[in-house]
Amino acid sequence: MSDTRNWLVTGAGGMLAQDVLARLADAGIPAVAVTRADLDITDPAAVRAGLSEHRPAVVVNCAAWTAVDDAETREDEALRINGDGARNLAEACRDLGAVLLHVSTDYVFPGDAEKPYAEDAPTGPRSAYGRTKLAGEQAVLTTLPDSGFVVRTAWLYGAGGGNFVRTMIKLEGVKDTLDVVDDQRGQPTWTADLADRLVRLGRGALAGTAPAGVYHGTSGGETTWFGLTRAVFEQLGADPDRVRPTTSEAFVRPAPRPAYSVLGHDRWTAAGIEPIRDWREALAEAFPALLAAERG
Repeated sequence: MSDTRNWLVTGAGGMLAQDVLARLADAGIPAVAVTRADLDITDPAAVRAGLSEHRPAVVVNCAAWTAVDDAETREDEALRINGDGARNLAEACRDLGAVLLHVSTDYVFPGDAEKPYAEDAPTGPRSAYGRTKLAGEQAVLTTLPDSGFVVRTAWLYGAGGGNFVRTMIKLEGVKDTLDVVDDQRGQPTWTADLADRLVRLGRGALAGTAPAGVYHGTSGGETTWFGLTRAVFEQLGADPDRVRPTTSEAFVRPAPRPAYSVLGHDRWTAAGIEPIRDWREALAEAFPALLAAERG
C-alpha cells in the first residue's frame, strides 16, 4: 500500500474531520470526504459499496453519536452508530485490505483513577455513550488485529464546530462571572493536533512502522474545566478571577461525567511518533482561529 492511494474520512462535516481533511491536503494525500448523507455507516451493504467504489488505503472514522446525555435514553440508536457502524467499517476494511483509524473516547474508562490511564488499562464505562464507544473499539480490534487502530481522545476543541472553548469565548463577552466545574480533570485537545497524529499514524501503518492497536490522542498536561476557562480568559486579556470554581453537583446531567479523564501516551513511542504537546501551548496557537470562528 502507498500514500498515493486515497484516504476516506467519515463524519466529514464534523470538527475533527475538517482538520483531518485539511492535514491530508497539506500533505498532498488525496482524500474522499463523506458525510452521513453520503454514507450511512449503520448500513453494511452501503459501507461495502462505498469502500469498494473509492478503494481507500486508509479510512479515518470520525463519524459518531456524540450526544452523551441523549444516549442514556437512546442507547440502541447510539450503539448502531458507535458500535455497529464501527464494525461495518472494520469488516469492509478487512475485505478491502485497508487500514482503519477509529476515533474513540476517554468515556470507555470509569474515570476514577489517580494516575493517567495507560492504553492497556482495564475499561469500565459508566455511561451509555461509553458502552457504545467501547463496543466500537472491540469490533475494530477484533476484526482488524493487524490493521485496526483505536485512537482515544477527549475534551476536543477547534475552529470547525461548537465546543467548550468557543462557548467560554462567547460567555466572557456577556457574563460578569462564570461558575465552572473544578472537580473533573482532563486534557484539552486541539483537533488540529489530533488530526496531525491521525495522519502520521495512518502513514506509519502503510509504511509498516506503526503497530496496530490502541493509542491515546490527547494533549500533554492536565487541568479542570475551571482551569481551562481561566486560560481562555487569559488568552482574551480578561480577568481570570471572573471565573469561579464549582462542583459537578451544580450541573447535574443525565450521563455521569468522568472525574478523571487523564490518558497516558506511552504507545506513540512504538510508532516513532511523539505524543501531542502540552495543552497550554496548543491553546495559545489555536486561539486566533478559535476567536475568529466565534466572533466572525
